Amino acid sequence: MTKKTLEIINKAKNGNQSAYKALLNMFWKDVYLFLLIKINNEDETEDITIKTFAKAFDKLHTFNEKYTFKTWLISISKNIYIDHLRKQKKTTISIHKNDDSVFDIQDDTPSVEDKIITEQNLAKLLAYIKKLKPHYQEIIHLRYFQEMSYKEIATELNEPMNNVKVKLLRARKLLAEIIKT
Repeated sequence: MTKKTLEIINKAKNGNQSAYKALLNMFWKDVYLFLLIKINNEDETEDITIKTFAKAFDKLHTFNEKYTFKTWLISISKNIYIDHLRKQKKTTISIHKNDDSVFDIQDDTPSVEDKIITEQNLAKLLAYIKKLKPHYQEIIHLRYFQEMSYKEIATELNEPMNNVKVKLLRARKLLAEIIKT
């Protein structure tokens, strides 16, 4: 790891926002390409890459300088990807026909309880989002409720894509802090 990279990491550890942005710009492509090969879906890859940086920045104080920062980020992204795969697993229903053949069909239908819990959680989430500053509310709304890509959001807001990524990262971090309190 270069001395310059280490200096940037230390500045970020001290809360320097420019250092966070520099790390994001330096390592975004590495993490993104690593995940894109595994996922082969640009939107999911972007989401998991954002989650990787959010988690890495939250846990930056635990980074051990004996290792390369890129390797540390890749291992975080790999773990988030594995969690993502676990969440995607669905239950299956087996249907038996008279001729003893069996068909396994995924059951994607949420139960009544799941629907109620989802509605309650959504109402809580919306209340938390309303506590954010308007520009953070807007970026969360565009990304998660209108399901716009980063490129579409950048066009909508007339901002560079890196600014959109950093704003979304910051919005998520602030939202997490609001939810914890």
